[in-house]
Amino acid sequence: MSALLDVILPVFLLIGAGYLAVWRGLFTDTGVDGLMAYTQRFAIPCLLFRGIVEIDLGEEFTWPLLLTFYTGALSGFALGVAGARFFGRPWEEAIAIGFCGLFSNSTLLGLPITERAFGSDILRYNYAIIAIHPPLCYLIGVTAMEIVRSHGEPLAGLPRKVTRAMFHNALVIGIALGFVVNLSGIDLPEVADDALDLIIRSALPAALFGLGGILFRYKIEGDAKIIALICTASLVVHPSVAWLLGALLNLSVDQLRAAVLTAAMAPGVNTYIFANIYGRAQRSAASGVLVGTAFSILSVWLWLLILP
Repeated sequence: MSALLDVILPVFLLIGAGYLAVWRGLFTDTGVDGLMAYTQRFAIPCLLFRGIVEIDLGEEFTWPLLLTFYTGALSGFALGVAGARFFGRPWEEAIAIGFCGLFSNSTLLGLPITERAFGSDILRYNYAIIAIHPPLCYLIGVTAMEIVRSHGEPLAGLPRKVTRAMFHNALVIGIALGFVVNLSGIDLPEVADDALDLIIRSALPAALFGLGGILFRYKIEGDAKIIALICTASLVVHPSVAWLLGALLNLSVDQLRAAVLTAAMAPGVNTYIFANIYGRAQRSAASGVLVGTAFSILSVWLWLLILP
């Protein structure tokens, strides 16, 4: 019970505060959009930039850790696609639903919950996972969607579409710049580093409050079976596969904690953005984000009890 009270509830209370503020008219939709634009385009990219700059790429960026997390993510994607097809959804909708099982909320939820549960030192493994999370997930999602949309026609424009989807994302740009600084050994001027630190301190609290406001816009609509499928893929299959594979690959305790707890997060808001880009399964994706975020309170609590 202490894990629920000390680790999880403060994070979700901040999300709830944002939800309540928008619901009661204390914070406008325009304010939410501005806050999320600040966090998604500036503050969180700075946070990820700092994280990538400071990690030891040789020690933390290891294939067993990444294989553990992303095998679970691909399992969630496969279940989402197969389940949606089983329930009679067209291929394009099935890919959008599968993307909900692929793209977990590794940053807005994963970072603060992992830090509160296990301390800031473990976050170096979270940053290693997140470093390839947006580009790899968009690579998989866009490629799969363009293949099913092509109906057998040549895919000459696919590389351009995939590259555009990945590198028009501020998170990817922040991560890429972090790799440049890390690998080049450049030292940031102290004044720039201090300014960066000020931005980073605001990133997660502001993003969590804004996430609550965003969730208020979503309504639980659509097929209950599809919503249950999304929650199962993201909250059960993804972390379960990561936990089993991590044990088989003998990950360290901290690596296993980072991989499984990040995998246990609800679908990220990017899943709705992806569905909206293609105009497919938007209601299912939005409902999956909302219901998955609510149920992740319990699922994360259970994984905190299971993890060493």
